[in-house]
Amino acid sequence: MGGPKIPIDLIMKKLAEDSEEVLKTVQKASDVLLGSLDTAISTTPCDIVYEEDRIKVKHYKPKTKDTLKTPLLLVYALINRETMLDLQPGRSTIQNFLDEGVEVYMIDWGYPTRKDKYLTIDDHVNGYMDNVIDFIRERHNIPEINLMGICMGGTFSVMYAALYPEKIKNLITTVTPTNFDTDQGLLHVWMKTIDADRMVDTLGNIPADMMNFGFLLLNPARLMIDKYVGFFQNVDNKNFVENFIRMEKWIFDSPDVPGETFRQFINDLYKRNLLIQNKMELGGRRIDLKKITIPLLNFYGKYDHLVPPGACERLTEAVGSRDTEDVCLDTGHIGIYVSSKVQKEFAPRIARWLKERDKPATVTATVKKTRGKTSLPKKEKKKTAA
Repeated sequence: MGGPKIPIDLIMKKLAEDSEEVLKTVQKASDVLLGSLDTAISTTPCDIVYEEDRIKVKHYKPKTKDTLKTPLLLVYALINRETMLDLQPGRSTIQNFLDEGVEVYMIDWGYPTRKDKYLTIDDHVNGYMDNVIDFIRERHNIPEINLMGICMGGTFSVMYAALYPEKIKNLITTVTPTNFDTDQGLLHVWMKTIDADRMVDTLGNIPADMMNFGFLLLNPARLMIDKYVGFFQNVDNKNFVENFIRMEKWIFDSPDVPGETFRQFINDLYKRNLLIQNKMELGGRRIDLKKITIPLLNFYGKYDHLVPPGACERLTEAVGSRDTEDVCLDTGHIGIYVSSKVQKEFAPRIARWLKERDKPATVTATVKKTRGKTSLPKKEKKKTAA
């Protein structure tokens, strides 16, 4: 009885077909990589309307006639860059806000130098943020503005709203850590054990490359292997390659963090969890979250490995407002701003929420003169998922 015959002809045919497909893919990939690529980020037109030290304020004006009466200030984290909100065409949070009739201002924190290592959270909140907000109030002759904070910038925004409730009309927080007593994310576990004092005393400002490497170690398989495997699997797709490069540009365009701000953020927040307990002080003033009585919309990501839900979801219970809403999105830390699926709902939802609360203020604005350089002369609690 003879053994089974090996179908050599079928095997050779399949190898030939696979080789032909590989050659086609390589040729197409070569055309993509050697051709012209549009990888510019932060391309939505804007004006720089305010400057102070290293910071600038970008102003984006909507073209639609149906606009909100109250402008929105976006405060990004000191880690990485605010260009994440305008990363690529079709997935730009900034452009989506403009399409919805929201007039946007955004702080560009710039790149700290050695002299900035002494700047504290107080300097950023009671100094830069307060000056920027007073500038916008003065520019529009209004007593209060809308404020939206992202990640660390959201934590700053919560502090600001508690200290200056009369200047903020509505508060939006996205992936904003306010409760640091959680072990849901590896980052929170690590931050409780690092010696921030020794790091700052040795390094001054905390180098961006060091922090980026630390973030990669939080999930090395996905962030250092899967990502580049995915790139090679899609290297013949021009749109994919362009968006991949845009993201890489953003990741590696990271500023250092002012040393004293880093020290205080680690010691007062990650280690002592003072904010959510109403025990944190800035500039000699205690931050009482119950003084936040304005409407609050709180977004966070279900799969966020940097700022997990446990770090975000206690905020709405801690503030004094009765008009609060938690929105848990099925995405991660960055997906809120770059996922095409989430982008279809994220900015439009915020715009609708703001429009529902955009009644004109009845109080005459009292605005102090701001420091810095300007381009103009001085003058019900809900929980939802998406």
